[in-house]
Amino acid sequence: MKKIIRYLGLLTSLCALVMILSSCGATTTKSQSVLSNAEKSNTIVWGVKADTKLFGLMDVNDSTIKGFDVDMAKALTKQILGPSGKASFIQVSSQTRIPLLKNGNIDAIIATMTITPERQKVVDFSDHYFNAGQSLMVKDGSSIKSVKDLNKTGTQVLAVTGANSVENFQKVAPKAKVLELQDYAQALQALKSGQGKALTTDNGILLGMAAENPGYKVVGGAFTKEPYGIAVNKGQKPFVNKINQAMVKLRENGEYDRIVRKWFGNISGFDYKEAEK
Repeated sequence: MKKIIRYLGLLTSLCALVMILSSCGATTTKSQSVLSNAEKSNTIVWGVKADTKLFGLMDVNDSTIKGFDVDMAKALTKQILGPSGKASFIQVSSQTRIPLLKNGNIDAIIATMTITPERQKVVDFSDHYFNAGQSLMVKDGSSIKSVKDLNKTGTQVLAVTGANSVENFQKVAPKAKVLELQDYAQALQALKSGQGKALTTDNGILLGMAAENPGYKVVGGAFTKEPYGIAVNKGQKPFVNKINQAMVKLRENGEYDRIVRKWFGNISGFDYKEAEK
């Protein structure tokens, strides 16, 4: 009996120690300065998408992610850390980007992420760096001309889980049914196979898809305003300030305009001047 009591006491002590150490670790991680760590390592780790043409898409030829968000991250890194600063990239999706940020796997998210009040409760955002708006993509010859044509009972529309496009669409077309897919590649395939009448998300993303997939087009214009921001963990105000200051510099020196024109200047139907505002 004494041995059992001694064993239970030891086990309780060990459990308490584990909890204390875990708590300390969590506090330390939360209180760490992302900016200071980046300056010490001369590297900022960015979460970017790899399935979104124009913004972040994996190039199978050299296994690197390329796009507007990637180039913006590189330019911001140079502004924040100096000419020798390095931008490192980790692939994220709409579902994984915030968990990866919270776990400390990445320093910041630059991945077509719209600034919303709900997300601002969980992360802090930089000033917006791109003005997008939600729209629709349909197959050529479709009778769908605008979001109003989809507000019918039984009509199925495609969207991506974790993006705010589902909630936005349901506000303007409450009678329609939304089928949520895991990523844009699956959503596009579902549209091609006839599982939905249209695919809805930000117009910049859709225009990239349409440019890569002849026979599909973006219709109806934007029915929402979707300003993209860079997300960082709560409590990292100095880092947010540095990002905002860097964005101002990029606009002043013409680098921002160069990046916008590189990725969107030749995309039919895309108003890059509106995106710059």
